[in-house]
Amino acid sequence: MTTVDVAEAFEGLYGSAPEGVWAAPGRVNLIGEHTDYNDGFVMPFALPHTALAAVSRRTDGVLRLHSSDVEGGVVELRVGDLTPESDRNWTAYPSGVVWALKDAGHSAVSAGADIHLTSTVPTGAGLSSSAALEVVVALALNDLYELGLQRWQLARLCQRAENVYVGAPTGIMDQTASACCTAGHALFLDTRDLSQDQIPFDLAAEGMTLLVVDTQVKHSHSEGEYGKRRAGCERGAALLGVDALRDVPYEDLDSALARLGDEEEVRRLVRHVVTEDHRVERVVALLKSGGDTRAIGPILTEGHASLRDDFQVSCPELDLVVESAVESGALGARMTGGGFGGSAIVLAEAEDADRIGKAVEEAFGAAGYTAPRVFAAVPSAGARRVR
Repeated sequence: MTTVDVAEAFEGLYGSAPEGVWAAPGRVNLIGEHTDYNDGFVMPFALPHTALAAVSRRTDGVLRLHSSDVEGGVVELRVGDLTPESDRNWTAYPSGVVWALKDAGHSAVSAGADIHLTSTVPTGAGLSSSAALEVVVALALNDLYELGLQRWQLARLCQRAENVYVGAPTGIMDQTASACCTAGHALFLDTRDLSQDQIPFDLAAEGMTLLVVDTQVKHSHSEGEYGKRRAGCERGAALLGVDALRDVPYEDLDSALARLGDEEEVRRLVRHVVTEDHRVERVVALLKSGGDTRAIGPILTEGHASLRDDFQVSCPELDLVVESAVESGALGARMTGGGFGGSAIVLAEAEDADRIGKAVEEAFGAAGYTAPRVFAAVPSAGARRVR
């Protein structure tokens, strides 16, 4: 759906043209999984797939929401009635942002808004469709109500909306990626201080392609397993006497694991987070050095093994993507996102990408799985006003 389509749909719903249209992308995380809520390092880039929002201000405290991607009509709420975890529907994401802005003292949003949404970010695929919805609404309201918030501040408020209002204990990466990524770059983000470094990442110029393989296996971060691992990481940090697992040096990992004794589950979680932070640093060093970008491939595959064996957030479909892609000549592959389904990424020579994609699809067919969705990921622009 184009920006014109979204604007016309808004006018059909609400009887007048929107004041503007905004876009915010989904993201792929190149490396750095389950490190963000451990104050660690991540490296996402924005997808060309976006959530679009046509928005106008109101003056009566009413929030009207509609999505072309969900059955049903306009949902009408009152800004003054928004309370955390009161909404278990899709509307919790945009209304949660309004609540978070108001709760943070930006009272202008209390006047309300009319919002029409649509999205091309696949839902349940580990590509941050919810963060895209949150960020596009936050950016629109920030512009319309002249709140003056910077992108990283919008990301923080969107994270709070998801943590407190929706009730999903996610880290800061997804919202920051959607708000702050730039085209042609991967975002090296320190999730402790939110410092950012835009790392050039132009695979096409080097004859490579990054495929995203959506396994069509849906997941939900709100359903316990994510929270269990987050709690386990917090226990590990407490047992080791550090503020967060980011503070465990990679060089001291063996001694740290020894100090955890027979806490086997915690040991696995700690090992993944510490080694994953180190993998991010290795990838950044390779990309910054101007050396052979192909050398990041084995690091991606190594990361998948850690997510599968230590963090235990993979699934048979994700493992099959990685296994079949690597066997077919991929430079590297790993699951991306929170896990328990969703998507994997495959780094390949451009000339091999179609063949590898077909090999993955054939492997899924032989295993009796639903056919995956395979597409090339191009590092794209972050959130922006488009009309």
